[in-house]
Amino acid sequence: MTSQAKALLFAACIAMFLLCGFGLDPASSVDSDLIVTAAPVYQPLAALHGDERFPRGAQLLLVRQAKPEPLVNGFAATADANVLFDGTRVLFAGKKSVDDPWQIWELAVADKSLRQLTSGKVDAIRPLYLPGERFVYAVRTQAGYQLVSAPLNLQSADQPATQPLTYAGVNAIPTDVLADGRILFESGYPMGSGAIPELYLVYSDGSGVESYRCDHGVARWGGIQLASGDVVFTHGTSLARFTSPLAHEEHIVAPRADYAGSIAETPSGEWLLSARSAAEKNYAIKLWKPGNAALEPVLNEPGEDLVEPVLVVPRATPKRHPSGLHPWDYANLLALDARVSREGPLKGLPATVRVEEKGTDGKGIVLGTSPIESDGSYFVKVPGDKPIRFAVLDAKGAILRQEHGWFWARGGEQRYCVGCHAGPEHASENHIPAVLLHTTIPTDPTASTATIQHASAGGR
Repeated sequence: MTSQAKALLFAACIAMFLLCGFGLDPASSVDSDLIVTAAPVYQPLAALHGDERFPRGAQLLLVRQAKPEPLVNGFAATADANVLFDGTRVLFAGKKSVDDPWQIWELAVADKSLRQLTSGKVDAIRPLYLPGERFVYAVRTQAGYQLVSAPLNLQSADQPATQPLTYAGVNAIPTDVLADGRILFESGYPMGSGAIPELYLVYSDGSGVESYRCDHGVARWGGIQLASGDVVFTHGTSLARFTSPLAHEEHIVAPRADYAGSIAETPSGEWLLSARSAAEKNYAIKLWKPGNAALEPVLNEPGEDLVEPVLVVPRATPKRHPSGLHPWDYANLLALDARVSREGPLKGLPATVRVEEKGTDGKGIVLGTSPIESDGSYFVKVPGDKPIRFAVLDAKGAILRQEHGWFWARGGEQRYCVGCHAGPEHASENHIPAVLLHTTIPTDPTASTATIQHASAGGR
């Protein structure tokens, strides 16, 4: 499609936004100002494949006193609104002209003044405010969309520069910033080698990456944290939640519909959702009080998908994560008991752990092995900021258990895990891991003398 044709298409779309009457249900009006994204076509999982979620354009609408109007003017496309914790500013992704890449902008609610926060020749989407005057977004790279954090005040010498947060070489899209300061994001499962949408967590310095829960296998996306601390998400035709006491997701009894994901919780505890029934072609904004049998219509427009509802209200500021990274290009990882797993007992005695790094062709490159103690513990030094994975081997080198996806450890990170894909419901015995009784220096699997060094340390 030529640039002129694209311009005509976008102009037609914007004309539709302005000329067509949006359907509003006064019985289910929302007291607070509301921002939604309106688009002729919305593909919720497209970004997880590196594709365009809004192939025919999009526009942010501000719904005030039941009247929708464009949030900003002079843009070919706008989407992905996120409101600052005090309710005074809004981040969004926008294109000034049809052929521009998506970039991140900030709008002051009071006077509608604008600031451009990113620039370049590649797309930057899905911005979210972080505490400490920073924000996180997804930027398109050769390896797919990657999470990046950046300062809001671009002139501040006190703020660290732009910092990559994901290192698995796979598409990652942020969905929310949790109350504890961690970033909730979507990626494929197994990470780096699979395509099932899954929810993950990472700290704001890129450390501590993990699955939110380990009951994988069902596509889930659009995760948002409620005031209760629960995280609600969609499977597409149903809703579910992660709640603190449970190590697995919990089904939500809700009206059957096709849910786009990303809800907004009202101060009264009702949920604003983007959903469509089997009889509806497009997503509409609907209100639901948990426990009710039906969704109440709030805003709809024939021929337009209305998605990404966001309330323009103050909200609690998440905790600011204090980074504890050391100035190293490697990380130290401690496993308490490699025998512990959700998958049941090992069919053999673990002897060594094999460390692999992801090659440019997507295949694993063996970096080396490190001994596993009789209690299942091991302590290894691994490359920082690289996609890695582990395999547990027996004394003959046969694989007892292995990771099929990839994760990373930040350079300077020191981290421990319970076991091999153990999940939050498992814990090791309360004793000092045997490996630390031998030495507090991690073995380097890339060094040919790793085993000799370990044995020597054990004699002290």
